[in-house]
Amino acid sequence: MCFKAECQCLTSGDLCEPCKMTTKDKEMEEAHLSNSIGAAGQAESTNEPEGNISSSEVVRDRGRNWGWMLSGIICVNILILGCALVSGTASNAVKISTPDLQIFLIILQLLSCIWMIYYTIFTAKTENAVVHKDDHAGPIWLRGGLMLFGLLSIAMDIFKVASYVGYLHCDSAVKVAFPVIQLVFVLVQTYFLWIHAKDCVQLQKNLSLCGLMLILSTNLVIWMTAVTEESLHQTTAPDYDSNVTKISGRSFYISKAGYGDDHCKCSHSSCGVFKEAYYYLYPFNIEYSLFASAMAYVMWKNVGRAAAEHTSHHHIKFSLKEVFIGPVLGVFLVIAGLATFIVYEIKMKTYDNEEDKDSAVMMHFVMNIVIVTMMSVCTVIGSAIFKVDHREHVSEKNPTRSLDVGLLVGASLGQFIISYFSVVAMVATRAKGYLNRLNLTWGILMVIQLGLQNYFIIEGLHREPFHEVEPDSVVANPYVVESGQDVNDLERVDVDNKASPETEAHSHAGTAEHKHKLLWKRRVLREVCAFLLLCNIILWVMPAFGARPQFDHDTETEFYKFNMWAAIVNVGLPFGIFYRMHSVASLFEVFLNS
Repeated sequence: MCFKAECQCLTSGDLCEPCKMTTKDKEMEEAHLSNSIGAAGQAESTNEPEGNISSSEVVRDRGRNWGWMLSGIICVNILILGCALVSGTASNAVKISTPDLQIFLIILQLLSCIWMIYYTIFTAKTENAVVHKDDHAGPIWLRGGLMLFGLLSIAMDIFKVASYVGYLHCDSAVKVAFPVIQLVFVLVQTYFLWIHAKDCVQLQKNLSLCGLMLILSTNLVIWMTAVTEESLHQTTAPDYDSNVTKISGRSFYISKAGYGDDHCKCSHSSCGVFKEAYYYLYPFNIEYSLFASAMAYVMWKNVGRAAAEHTSHHHIKFSLKEVFIGPVLGVFLVIAGLATFIVYEIKMKTYDNEEDKDSAVMMHFVMNIVIVTMMSVCTVIGSAIFKVDHREHVSEKNPTRSLDVGLLVGASLGQFIISYFSVVAMVATRAKGYLNRLNLTWGILMVIQLGLQNYFIIEGLHREPFHEVEPDSVVANPYVVESGQDVNDLERVDVDNKASPETEAHSHAGTAEHKHKLLWKRRVLREVCAFLLLCNIILWVMPAFGARPQFDHDTETEFYKFNMWAAIVNVGLPFGIFYRMHSVASLFEVFLNS
């Protein structure tokens, strides 16, 4: 009998049968390898990726790249033109009227509505129009927030119409038509994003790219308009007739950007009530525009993207079980912050002397310092848990997570700018007086808190969700005999591979210990997320609804002069306000993953 290991070449050159078969197999493998190399070289020589992509697919990719470029050009041009018109309407020295800007917005909103209606009808009538869905895009809490802000935006438009009707006899009818068109736009867009936020468009890609970028740029121009009008409404100006930099009033407003100038009187007595009402709803309209822009951007990034059939997305349920300390402390700070904010606003509008004003500003500074300090401490605790947490980082790339991180870091720059400018002014003036020292402390703590919270949220968004994992159990091989051990002493395992009672007890004990550690980390993270979420809500409420200590405290205005300081605050604060609301959405996702 001839064995492969014993095959040798005979003097005649013959091989035994096993060696012949081995040689034959080797020749077949070499031939297969040479064919593979030749095919790979041919693919490389034709500049085609592995899989021999056809020329028609290359043409389609070039067509999609052309669509991306065209949609980007459309967005840039709309944003630049919108920025020019918004800036012009905000200045009395520029001869651009508010109706001019509103006509531009009406055209954008009508075009956006036409495309959204067309897309909805097309996808409903076309079979398999949307094959792929992005599970990460448009989560239910984001769409729920969009619907809530949309309803409040509709209420704002109704109040606007009721107020502007009183000026029809002496003012442009465009000011009444604009909120009506905007109301229709909000309704159509909310329905469109609720239904189609997860779509990965595969048909009519170029048209979809341009349509989605039209929606995004329209929302951003609306956001710029609302932010400018709200900033002008809340901005206070110094009294230039005297040498004192005393603020002339909280209700200072450039009439050109508003309605009802001195020469035009309202025809009914409710104009003032409706105007005051819709100004309080402006923050919700601002957030609605940003939410819609973010969701439109994710849809734009998903155009032509084939989502995997089996993703690592986990279906997570919201639950407050075993979470107590974080929500209780958060609710307490929200109530205390609301009470402080109400008292602060009342005193700012009715103060009789500088002492009342300074006491209100001091109360606001102290409340914010307490909130930011507690947030920083809780964020350090949550970050420490991430350090001992062994969950894997998410490896899958998706546009939603990238956008969340980009918006989080970008929006925080607005608050960073205000805080750093304030710190520089306080240090340069040697922080004389208790208000300046409180302001300096608030600015430094705000910078620390923003950095810590950004790190915590980004780490949480890039961690895999907690899930129950059974610990690995090592089962001894019953057929391996150790030296010095009798074979009869070995425990036998039946054909069903059932472990012995002792092995099962050890495995269950390990599982219980693992589950206890898992629940401990999970509970701490959920407590931290709940507390930070509520604190970000109250830090959003106070500046969004009119708290402006940057103007009520005079040091920065004197140091930078009013025009420069007003530009810094009016540019940075809207981003800071959006940062707080975006942090709420991101912290909610981290809470669910925990």
